[in-house]
Amino acid sequence: MASTAAMASATLLSLPTTSISASRSAAFVRIQSTSPLKPSIAARPSLRIRASTEGSSPPAAPAKGEKGEAPAAAPKPPPIGPKRGTKVKILRRESYWYNGVGSVVAVDQDPASRYPVVVRFDKVNYANVSTNNYSLDEILEVK
Repeated sequence: MASTAAMASATLLSLPTTSISASRSAAFVRIQSTSPLKPSIAARPSLRIRASTEGSSPPAAPAKGEKGEAPAAAPKPPPIGPKRGTKVKILRRESYWYNGVGSVVAVDQDPASRYPVVVRFDKVNYANVSTNNYSLDEILEVK
């Protein structure tokens, strides 16, 4: 029984070994586990970290027109909402600017955005604010 306790304390004190090798272009670090309790760890491939040294150049980008080129990107979807600077009428009944006209400042192109259209007005509300966000169905373009 004493030999089992001695073996257990010896295995608890075993630490992974580290070896470092260097070449002209890169340095490699290899960490290997020597744990007899978990043979599955020792059977795994060792961890390798590659650190480039000074003076090494990044890999060259492939030239256009090669066979390994990625397929052309899908065309952009059409823009959502009115263009910037367009005059819009507000249809939200609870808005301070209901039936008022303001100009579009920005439109968020994310389809998940709830209120993508930012509208600026000449008149300020009770909180001294002159902009507000609206959904696409709460505005109407005015010519």
